[in-house]
Amino acid sequence: MDRDTTTAPAPHEIARIRGGRRAAVTVAVLDLHLRGAVGAGRAGTMQASGPADDRIRAPLTKAVHAALYRPAGIRQLLDRQGVRTALAELGGDLAAAGLLRAFPPGRTRAARRLMKELRARHPLPTRRSGLSAEDKLLLVAVHGDAALTKLAPRFAREAGLVGRGGTTERELRQSWGGGGGGFSCGSA
Repeated sequence: MDRDTTTAPAPHEIARIRGGRRAAVTVAVLDLHLRGAVGAGRAGTMQASGPADDRIRAPLTKAVHAALYRPAGIRQLLDRQGVRTALAELGGDLAAAGLLRAFPPGRTRAARRLMKELRARHPLPTRRSGLSAEDKLLLVAVHGDAALTKLAPRFAREAGLVGRGGTTERELRQSWGGGGGGFSCGSA
């Protein structure tokens, strides 16, 4: 994993625990958008709009940027090989850390406890002003679509991340615990 196990999980890791693969990719896309490296494309797609920041360390975020060499919707992005590989590694790392289990797929007790603590420490804000990019990523990771539509409404809508055909919540509802080791129903 790209973090020390004594520190809190990174936003894309939290999103993967909370809402599965789609949620993790959504946080990676938002991270890139907030850095000016990804923008909304035509008809609910996203595309690279600049170079990735050299400070990006997360393999998933790097893979998402590389996969957006041509515009893609969230479903297409989830199907691109580099993103699939990064998601599989992320799931494996979270399983090794005791936060996800492969079978039956889902969160562990430690992960449920972690999510409860994160929701208590980071409630959904009433407004978006005054929040740093890191705060926005964490809030979207913890609260999903509710935070995404509050903190980046225009980008989320134009990029197809929410609204018709886009949500970070669908996988969680259809797959108990948001998936673990690649077993999930309804994931894009």
